[in-house]
Amino acid sequence: MIAIVDGGSTKCDWVILENDGTEVLKTETVGFNPNIIKPELITVEIEKNQALTKFKDYLENIFFYGSGCGTPENKLIVEREIQKVFNNAQIRVKEDLLAAAYAAYRGVPAIVCILGTGSNACYFDGENVKTELPSLGFLIGDEGSGSALGKQLVRHYFMKKLPPDLHQQFTEIYQLNIDDLLKNMYHNPRANAYMADFTRFIVDRKTHPYFQNFIYKELKNFLEFQVMPYEECRESEINFIGSIAYFFEDSLRAAASDFHFKIGTVVQRPIESLVNYHRDYIIPKL
Repeated sequence: MIAIVDGGSTKCDWVILENDGTEVLKTETVGFNPNIIKPELITVEIEKNQALTKFKDYLENIFFYGSGCGTPENKLIVEREIQKVFNNAQIRVKEDLLAAAYAAYRGVPAIVCILGTGSNACYFDGENVKTELPSLGFLIGDEGSGSALGKQLVRHYFMKKLPPDLHQQFTEIYQLNIDDLLKNMYHNPRANAYMADFTRFIVDRKTHPYFQNFIYKELKNFLEFQVMPYEECRESEINFIGSIAYFFEDSLRAAASDFHFKIGTVVQRPIESLVNYHRDYIIPKL
């Protein structure tokens, strides 16, 4: 049996297949970004999912594509912890950009971007991923992401920059005080996911004139910092994976038009396309 895992910072989507590609389970766990979660908690979180551990003796191959898995050290951490549960499996840990590239692949080279809890970009020619830039992470990078939008929203709230109607609604919904905010920012191991959760407030009010400009500016920031450095950006399609790209697609296309970029596909959850790529290109070679 084979497991394919799309591992974001917030959650992991798992799909288990028979060796012929037949799906037998679809489930999820929390995210396993090793920059955020303590390594020993990876095993704990997997074992909480009884539907998943039911297959632990039968899995032969696990393809894990994870946020934060772009360095050899982090890949080894995730591989080691998953191996503790799935003793009989060969585990391959790759960075989430590769999963995005696979999921967005339509037979032609393209720039592929992740816009979810975090953000990233690469160029994929169908076989190889090229990255021009490092991922600077939650604190100083992740432009355009859910965590970046959440940080800006909370900042605007406490600095009294929100219009009165939005300020009142935010106050009523979250009842957030500065002590709780700072505690979660500095002592919560999943601070990026915590900040990204505030993006729901923006999604539900994305047609508000204040947020239309707010979203547009942050997505333009992403394109400037993470897409423009690719020389291929002018002639190649730019495909997007992730909930932020999906929910704010209109604003994304508007921001891209300012750079004369051509947006291709926008996929909210890449797991289905990722599974199909494995069925077509990877499983036949096992």
